[in-house]
Amino acid sequence: MVCCNCNLLCKKFGKFGPKRIQRYRCKRCNRTFSDPQEKPLDEMRVPLEKALQALNLLVEGCGIRVTSRITGLHQETVLALLEKAGERTRRLLDSKIRNVAIKQVQVDEIWGFVRCKQKHVRDAADYKSGDQYTFVAFDRKSKLVLSYVIGKRTSGNAERLMDDLKKRLAKRTQLTTDGFSAYVDAVEWAFGADIDFAQLIKLYAGDEAGRERYSPSECIGAVPTVIQGNPDPAMICTSHVERNNLTMRTFLRRLTRLSLGFSKKLENLKHAVALHFAHYNFCRVHKSLRVTPAMEAGLTDHVWTWEELLNGC
Repeated sequence: MVCCNCNLLCKKFGKFGPKRIQRYRCKRCNRTFSDPQEKPLDEMRVPLEKALQALNLLVEGCGIRVTSRITGLHQETVLALLEKAGERTRRLLDSKIRNVAIKQVQVDEIWGFVRCKQKHVRDAADYKSGDQYTFVAFDRKSKLVLSYVIGKRTSGNAERLMDDLKKRLAKRTQLTTDGFSAYVDAVEWAFGADIDFAQLIKLYAGDEAGRERYSPSECIGAVPTVIQGNPDPAMICTSHVERNNLTMRTFLRRLTRLSLGFSKKLENLKHAVALHFAHYNFCRVHKSLRVTPAMEAGLTDHVWTWEELLNGC
């Protein structure tokens, strides 16, 4: 240990605390120091093992209250852990998923809501409440989540997704989306002519008059429509990203239908989604691939631990 004032080697000066941290004292200025301590959770005083147990429960589909009961942590502590981990994993995804060589990308949106459903929102200008969609760009081969945007189902958010996706791709790719019309202008604005783009427009049977449905109407057909470029007709498909929607609803309690696990704040939803995608990309071994999506995409050569995930940014 070197004194930061005198730049001289310090002498050992006993240990303190239950962890027996070594202390040092400078011979010249008599200031005391201790060994630098690793703080994986910054200033949070939760034991690391307990914090990792809580985060592991969250990515396995448990809600805040269930996680609190199992771990013995207060609900506010669990939310603070989610916020800390969500911010770190968001930065991790932004920094690590760059220049990825992808041949086929699929894009879809998954519905959720914050605080209440859209019909119960009193203020029409309140964009943080009501229906919220998670736009996801998904690699068909490696099952890697390339990019995502959370917000209203608007053309602005479609443009944000395409602009972010453009920054993460290393070469020209084939892109398939659903029939959301805003994607046409968004792709043109972000990629120009440097993409092979098609939409898979699904046709649904009409409902009986006056009948309310929980599930979508019966799908009676899907029409592949080439928008620009030269996409492979056999690969115009959104089945893989739609299967990822099922994974999200299974392991993200906030997106589980007909439950009390919905988000009360938009920021908490964003933290939870970032944590889920980072864990899915780098830590969870995909059953069909037998490796993680990040390993299949060539971004890493091993399955990441929680410590690597939290400190990887």
